[in-house]
Amino acid sequence: MATKAEELKEKLFFKQDNAYDKMDEAQRAQMQQYAAGYMSFLGQAKTEREAVRAAVRMAEERGYRAYSFGDAVKPGDKFYFNNRGKSIYLFRIGSEPIEQGIRISAAHIDSPRIDLKQHPVYEDGGMGFFKTHYYGGIKKYQWTAIPLSLHGVITKADGQTIDFNIGEDEGDPVFYINDLLPHLAQEQMRKTMAEGISGESLNLLIGSEPYPDADASERIKLNLLNLLNQKYGITEADFMSAEISAVPAFRPREIGFDRSLIGAYGHDDRVCAYPSLTALFETEDSRHTCMAILADKEETGSDGNTGMKTWCFVDIINELARSLGGNPNTVRMNSKCLSADVNAAFDPNYPEVFERRNASHINEGVVLTKFTGARGKSGTNDASAEFVGYVRNIFDKAGVVWQTAELGKVDVGGGGTVAMYISKKNIDVVDLGVAVVSMHAPYEVIAKSDLYMTHRAIAAFFQ
Repeated sequence: MATKAEELKEKLFFKQDNAYDKMDEAQRAQMQQYAAGYMSFLGQAKTEREAVRAAVRMAEERGYRAYSFGDAVKPGDKFYFNNRGKSIYLFRIGSEPIEQGIRISAAHIDSPRIDLKQHPVYEDGGMGFFKTHYYGGIKKYQWTAIPLSLHGVITKADGQTIDFNIGEDEGDPVFYINDLLPHLAQEQMRKTMAEGISGESLNLLIGSEPYPDADASERIKLNLLNLLNQKYGITEADFMSAEISAVPAFRPREIGFDRSLIGAYGHDDRVCAYPSLTALFETEDSRHTCMAILADKEETGSDGNTGMKTWCFVDIINELARSLGGNPNTVRMNSKCLSADVNAAFDPNYPEVFERRNASHINEGVVLTKFTGARGKSGTNDASAEFVGYVRNIFDKAGVVWQTAELGKVDVGGGGTVAMYISKKNIDVVDLGVAVVSMHAPYEVIAKSDLYMTHRAIAAFFQ
């Protein structure tokens, strides 16, 4: 028989659930099926442009159509607005008045990577290279000595745009960033990890064969440009109007004997973008107007006309309000948003940077993050107690396994999301997402159960 103390502890103490303890066999099967769909999405969406294309395909298969400013809308309509091929807004008009607000899930689809410079091609030491400029927060040493693929576009002077995707198919060549052998790296290894590889040394190895003319100069560069000209019709000048990125050539794989984890490039933040899409598609009977935003440039500050700071977001709400006879200011004030972004999973190999009681853990469900920022909560939205209570009530009623966390110890961790830019528009926002191991590495790890619970959480929020 339980003692009074034990009964009080059961009543008063908080006990975090493990997702596997809360799922029956049918839900576990759904989780596996959902994870397979996500892995397929990841494999075809390694850049923001590719993620937008994948989202458009998924949306059109479900009856969504392209939206233009000025289009009339009515309850039941399903639209997407493709913003310059690099971000996308998908929305379904609900039956309730638009002034009741919009349910929004906002994720980002850019990930840390290596971009080409505008004058990238050169040769040195019998090898041909691309000069690069890294994008987002990376540990530079992680990007050396791994296979890389090239993705992006080149727009020629005549306006023709050429798509690049080399290194993903089995028969494709891959690309590479050189590193020193340990035998000659004594000085390099005495440096800090941040200094061991410089940004200017992240040069992409792209070939070594010289052009077959012994009298020509820069024969390796000439041969490489000739090959590119023959295949794509481009010249060296065309790189000045190009967006080409090197990303890991790894494909998503299950990790572990139990296959409970997924390893892949770009979990941050496509692991939240995909559930935002699928939840929107799944909740077509909701009376609310719902919107999924897949934004660009979060990893570099959300600037630009495809980042979350753009006025495009406000313009769309204004247009919907106008068409449906509502006041856009009232629409924003009554809207609610999940800033769908990842958190750092507690790693027992590096416990010193986590505060265990307030860290996210693998298989403990979707992570609700009340505030992000750094040090004294600098650069954060910091959701209100009322809105956090509102969201947790939704999750509890829907049987969603969830947890709360912050990003590392005070004065050690820190990071930001798009939440603060959305909240500036007078919209209630809280961060929510998946716990990620090795965030921002070329190969990150998440748990299938957390992915599945994130989908269920956003679907419950939309509903």
